[in-house]
Amino acid sequence: MGDFNLTSSDPSTFILMGIPGLETAHIWIAIPFSMFYIMGLLGNVMVLFIVVKEQTLHKPMFLLLFLLALTEIGISTSVVPKVLCLFWFNLKGITVGGCLTQMFFIHAGTVMHSVVLVTMAFGRYVAICNPLRYTTILTNVRIAKFGLVGLIRAVLFILPIPLLLSRLPFCDNRIIPHTHCDHMAVAKTSCGDITVNRTYGLVIAFVVTGSDLMLIALSYGLIIRTILRISSRKAHQKALNTCTAHICVMLISYPSFLFSTLTYRFDQGIGPHVHILLSNLYFLLLPMLNPIVYGAKTKDLREKLGKYACIM
Repeated sequence: MGDFNLTSSDPSTFILMGIPGLETAHIWIAIPFSMFYIMGLLGNVMVLFIVVKEQTLHKPMFLLLFLLALTEIGISTSVVPKVLCLFWFNLKGITVGGCLTQMFFIHAGTVMHSVVLVTMAFGRYVAICNPLRYTTILTNVRIAKFGLVGLIRAVLFILPIPLLLSRLPFCDNRIIPHTHCDHMAVAKTSCGDITVNRTYGLVIAFVVTGSDLMLIALSYGLIIRTILRISSRKAHQKALNTCTAHICVMLISYPSFLFSTLTYRFDQGIGPHVHILLSNLYFLLLPMLNPIVYGAKTKDLREKLGKYACIM
C-alpha cells in the first residue's frame, strides 16, 4: 500500500515514523513482532482462562498471575496492533486523542504491572518468613484490594501526563520518530516549554518505580535473612525455588523499562533505532515470556496447562 496520504501539519494528527533508519526493513521486522505478540496473547489468555475455569486455582498466588496476565495483554495490545499497521500498511497517522489515550494505557499498565510484582514479592515474603499465617494474611479479598489500590494509583499518577501534553502548543511538523506515542517522543514535538512534562515523567519513573523496587528489595532482604537462618540445605533450595519465577520476571521488566525511560532524558549517543527496538521488546518479550516462566515454575498451573493442551 502507498504512503499514508496526510500532511504532518494536520492539527488533529501525529505521524508515527516507526524505526528511523530501518524504514525499508519494516515489513520484515513486523514478522517477529507479530509472532511474539500472538504467542504472548495466546499464553496470557490461556492463563486467564485456566485461572477462571479451575476452582482449585482460586488462590492468592494465581489471582496475582491473573492480574499479571491481564496487565500484559493490556500493555501489548495498546501498542503492537498499531505498530503492525504502520509496518505492514504504512498507516502512520494517529489522532491526537488516540495518541494520548494510547500513552495513558501504556504508562498506566506499566505502573499497574509494577504493583503486581510488588504484591508478588510480599506474597513470597509471607510464604517464606511467616508461612503459618500465609492463608490469613494473603487472602483473595486482600489481593483484590491490592489490585484496586494499584489501579487507582496508576490512574492518579499517569492521568496528568496526557493532560499536561494536551495543553502544549505543537509545531506544524508533528512527526514522532517512534513506533508508538511514547511520552517524551510526543513532548519533543511541542514548540512550547516541556520542562514540567520532562520533570513529571522523571519523578514518576523514580518515585513510583523506585519505591516499588525498594519494597521488593526489602521483601527479598527479609527473605534472604530467613533463608540464611535455616540449617537444612533442602529447605534452602525449596525456598529459593519459590522465588525463581518472580525474580526472572523482574529481571526482564525493570531494566528494559528504566532503559527506555532514561534514554530519552540522558541520551549518550545511543542510536534511535536501538532505543526504539529495545523499547518495543518490552511490549513483546515480557508478555510472551511470563506465561512460559510461570508455567514452567508453578506445578499446579503447569498441570492445568497440560490438561487443556491435551484436550485441544
